[in-house]
Amino acid sequence: MRVAFRVDSSNKIGSGHLMRCITLADTLHKNGVECIFISRPLPGNLIAFLETQYKVISLSATRLDSESTLNDQFSYKSWLGVDFFDDAAETHEVLSSLNIDWLVVDHYALDSRWECLIKPNIQFLMVIDDLANRTHDCDLLLDQNLNRKTEDYLGLVPSDAALLIGPKFSLLRPEFSKYRAFSLSRRLKPEFQRVVISFGGIDRDNFTGKVLEVLNECVLNANICITVVMGMGAPWHREVENLASRMKFKTKVYTYVQDMAGLMAESDLAIGAAGGTAWERCCLGLPSIILVTAENQRSGAIALNEIGAAFLIDELNCLKEIFNDEFLSGSIYLFLKKMSKVASRITDGKGAHKVAKKIFANHE
Repeated sequence: MRVAFRVDSSNKIGSGHLMRCITLADTLHKNGVECIFISRPLPGNLIAFLETQYKVISLSATRLDSESTLNDQFSYKSWLGVDFFDDAAETHEVLSSLNIDWLVVDHYALDSRWECLIKPNIQFLMVIDDLANRTHDCDLLLDQNLNRKTEDYLGLVPSDAALLIGPKFSLLRPEFSKYRAFSLSRRLKPEFQRVVISFGGIDRDNFTGKVLEVLNECVLNANICITVVMGMGAPWHREVENLASRMKFKTKVYTYVQDMAGLMAESDLAIGAAGGTAWERCCLGLPSIILVTAENQRSGAIALNEIGAAFLIDELNCLKEIFNDEFLSGSIYLFLKKMSKVASRITDGKGAHKVAKKIFANHE
């Protein structure tokens, strides 16, 4: 079987869409599937990183200003860098010579108009979506959001399309399920010494630096250790490192972590975005304080907060209110234990295997 992925990464898009596609590709590849990526070299892309793992076919460079607006219904249209019809034509030309069985599309700027132009060159089409705000001409759709329901896609996909809905299908790297038992066991007696901060691979608005500045004003135990994880293309990396060196708490900054699951499993609390990393934290039962850094995260963040799987804050200064003397003197341990228990029920980290199994079943 041969599977192609149409996905982009950039300063605007971030790295999350690409990383979850890589996770699915890794699972398929281990089962003998040849995987190929089709990507456009947008500003801040991670194509060079991707090429160390898979064959990548690069589309032409963007022909639109990154802030341009087309006469289109989507707020994410500028993410594509070109008109959707031009992207479809170029992707169609690439696919015509590849003999693809499945095409996996993970892009907020694409919908059924693009997909119907592509389908003649493939057998099956899978869409990874989080928004449920546009139509798709697909055979399989994955939406891993906690608050999503099958009915949300009624009328948006063909009646015979298979739907994989909810975080049990979240595309997490296998090391997260590997560390799950260890991580959950150490949270039976919570500690509060290690805090990990991560706002994705790009963090273009520098939430990382802003969180560090606020934490430096909080009254925390002197033995607190803060670990910051940033992506290779993070534009604020140097500024964050300079700030970390001035923190009154021990603070380390990592630009690339090979064993992120292990690092998170050893952490007592996470502070980060409410995006795809939320499912990694849930798998490990890692309590977290989350912020909405992109509008598409909001509904999922609210759902996590409502069930007690994460603590959503609207502004960074809320951290000062959270880390007060009364909370740190004892309440925090009950807080961490309860949140860990709820979060761990959301996903077991084996979503990629479940999705791959569905792909294989449809192909037979």
